[in-house]
Amino acid sequence: MKPLPILLCVLALAACSSKPPEPKAKPAAVATPFDALKADEQKAKDVQKLVDKHAEEQRKQIDAQQQ
Repeated sequence: MKPLPILLCVLALAACSSKPPEPKAKPAAVATPFDALKADEQKAKDVQKLVDKHAEEQRKQIDAQQQ
């Protein structure tokens, strides 16, 4: 009967002493509610840049016609 508790202790120690398993994959990026807002803000900035560029070109054309 004595070898049985010793064997159980050895098995328990062997099971607990192994390295933890390697993570299989990195956790996926979690989308936040602010992601859509940031995308909308960037789109608005891009549109504003385009409008400003066209306005500047139109100003240059008007100045060229007046001279």
